[in-house]
Amino acid sequence: MESLKDKTILVTGAARGIGRTIALTFARYGSNVAFTGRKRDENFESLEKELQEYGIKAKGYVSDASDYEASQNTVNEIIKDFGKLDVLINNAGITKDNLLLRMSEKDWDDIMNVNLKSVFNLTKAVTKPMMKARKGSIINMSSVVGIGGNAGQSNYAASKAGIIGFTKSIAKELGSRNIRCNAIAPGFIATEMTKDLPDNVIENWIKEIPLKRVGTPEDVANACLFLASDFSDYITGQVLTVDGGMTV
Repeated sequence: MESLKDKTILVTGAARGIGRTIALTFARYGSNVAFTGRKRDENFESLEKELQEYGIKAKGYVSDASDYEASQNTVNEIIKDFGKLDVLINNAGITKDNLLLRMSEKDWDDIMNVNLKSVFNLTKAVTKPMMKARKGSIINMSSVVGIGGNAGQSNYAASKAGIIGFTKSIAKELGSRNIRCNAIAPGFIATEMTKDLPDNVIENWIKEIPLKRVGTPEDVANACLFLASDFSDYITGQVLTVDGGMTV
């Protein structure tokens, strides 16, 4: 995808899982990659090294996406280091599943801060530089749970549904400045969070998926490539489900 070469991409929460795959996929296509993680651990450092092996500019930033000031400062650092920021992928997210009767206030607040407030923080931070450049693509990671809900995930579902409403609003606010904002809603994706599920649970999920398989992090990364590229220049305010047809 030639239109991705030399673009600067920021991926939040990229040290592991889907975020890591997204960062590496963009590097393969020649994009320069900035990423954030909450701590500089082995995953963080190995990702930075792997990205640089593609011959692109890559740098990791220790930053808490749920912290407003830290997010503003991190974006300022990235623009200083890379010279520009073309694409923001708000990927940072956690789960704290429980039935509502057993859910603590902290479980609710933590999910809202990491999953939803972080999207506000980073989007707010990139708005002025993207407006100045008169171009940009913002991609927010939602979930099929944010569309259809799920028992035991009321906090997670609410945060991901909030991302969809936020995405559509920002698309309307920034469209006149040639800044696009879209969301991706992954379905059942094989990650570290899902690998420990019992086989019967996975089999039951697959029965409900028309394509009869679980998704991969690469499936989500490819959707990000499309929404970041010039091939999607007339697409904004949309929710792209990557779920094998599960929500059809």
